[in-house]
Amino acid sequence: MSNSPTSQAKQGMEKYFFRASAAEFRKIPGSPVAYWLSDAIIKSFERGDLISSHCATRKGMATGLNAVFVRGWHEVSIKEIGFNKSRLEAQKSLLRWFPYANGGEYRKWYGNFDDVVNWENDGRRLQTEEHESGRIRAVNLNLDFIFKPGLSWTSITSGAFSIRKLPKGFLFSSASNAMFCDGDSSPYAGLLNSKAHVILGKAINPTLNANPGDIGKIPLTDKTIDVSKTVESITAYSQRDWDSYEVSWDFSCLPLLQADYRQPTLKASYQKLRTHWCEMTLEMQRLEEENNRIFIDAYGLQDELTPEVPLNEITLTCNPHYRYGGDKSEEELEALLLADTMRELVSYAVGCMLGRYSLDKPGLILANQGETLADYLAQVPEPSFPADDDNVIPVLDGDWFADDITLRFRQFLRVAFGEEHYDENLAFIEQALNVKGKRNYSLRDYFLSEFYADHVKRYKKRPIYWLFSSPKGSFSALIYMHRYRPDTVSVVLKYLRDYREKLSTEKDRQASVSINPATSQGDKTRALKEVDRLAKVLAELEDYEREVLYPKATEQIAIDLDDGVKVNYLKFGAALKKITGLDAKEED
Repeated sequence: MSNSPTSQAKQGMEKYFFRASAAEFRKIPGSPVAYWLSDAIIKSFERGDLISSHCATRKGMATGLNAVFVRGWHEVSIKEIGFNKSRLEAQKSLLRWFPYANGGEYRKWYGNFDDVVNWENDGRRLQTEEHESGRIRAVNLNLDFIFKPGLSWTSITSGAFSIRKLPKGFLFSSASNAMFCDGDSSPYAGLLNSKAHVILGKAINPTLNANPGDIGKIPLTDKTIDVSKTVESITAYSQRDWDSYEVSWDFSCLPLLQADYRQPTLKASYQKLRTHWCEMTLEMQRLEEENNRIFIDAYGLQDELTPEVPLNEITLTCNPHYRYGGDKSEEELEALLLADTMRELVSYAVGCMLGRYSLDKPGLILANQGETLADYLAQVPEPSFPADDDNVIPVLDGDWFADDITLRFRQFLRVAFGEEHYDENLAFIEQALNVKGKRNYSLRDYFLSEFYADHVKRYKKRPIYWLFSSPKGSFSALIYMHRYRPDTVSVVLKYLRDYREKLSTEKDRQASVSINPATSQGDKTRALKEVDRLAKVLAELEDYEREVLYPKATEQIAIDLDDGVKVNYLKFGAALKKITGLDAKEED
């Protein structure tokens, strides 16, 4: 045997080569050169029983103009959305908007239901209206499958594939392809969310594109398996998790406020809820590993795969390992989850202030265009924490108004968690929100500098609460767009004028302090600085009123929720706080 360098190199490289015949590749649909496949996988393909024999896999539709035909569900009136309908029921309903599976982040089993699509009159406009190119605007309508229950997945991913339950009543987009199966779809969901599919899918298409045709080529095992109960349990956990957050249209109540987790203090309530989330995550992990084990055994992949699922692949929002990922420590993950849970509490409280929610009734209260306090009281006659009467909540640096957002949150906290532990509960919230460890950080600091950015992020740059704000933010006031009326800007203007008057009075008071002989030199210096600061603030507010808010108030601007946040928000120009990217062109 030769010991030449060339021979040694050849021998060393042989262990990296796979030997497979072209005949073996031809057993795989499309004949990809998947040289690394085991005999067990090739035999699965050889049997020829594919998903396409039992399920119709379909590419979703492209509207040709999402800016006109697609909305976040929260942007429109809830009564104008047709939920859980068949195609015929949808047509007869005369409603405009219907649930629309439209892609989304990596999430298995259930969720990513954010959007609705205009399918009024059985999608007449989408089926007949011409695009600028001259062709019919919408393509891949798949009319025989719309509104039917099935499974859907995000077409292009940045990583792992994930499939989700598609309930009855949905249309689906090209960003969220779908499949519709004979009988129970649970076994197919179990297979496609299992580790076995990672290998099977890679054999068909190693790219990040999950095409309907490729999903249809996945082979089925010849073994008798029963995963329906397991998959149904997993899906139920995923759905419960999705519906626990206000971005879900089936959200009913903040988990932190539910009786199952209520304890004497907010901290103890959170700890009990966190324990529940941990238990749910671990049970989900156990069920997913059981699902993996079933399919690994069925396909004979015991030598290639293990059933373990890392925590960051348990796709529950309440699971910080999935929600935040990365290489963060347990302590960092827990701090992030606590902070976000407190942000969600604050968001819910603001929703109660504006009438979207109520402590006294689950689900949405005011969620239709033009609804008023009278509509609120018709649903909640004796509220323990009433909605704001004029739909304007000041967001200021002090307790200048009785309905200031910080004062109202403190009231909310007292009503929701009681008076006895109020100070402790408030301190717990402030400490949790202060993730950067700022000195003397308070709830007001959060409202002034972080709340609106969080709200815009939560609703993906389509906020339902709008912030009127002067250029430097010295005056800000929040409104709820579903309660907006043409005179709402005039109400905001009245707050601004009242605030200017209060500041002017305070400026005069500080000026008096600065010249009072009985005042110490230090207090005089501080008073003079405050006089100077208030003068600058008043100048800012005067310009904001004269150049921006007053002209907008005189316009008596009308909005139509069906036009979406993007169109309506931009009507107010510099009167509202700028949202970066709101005016960017949308992908179709």
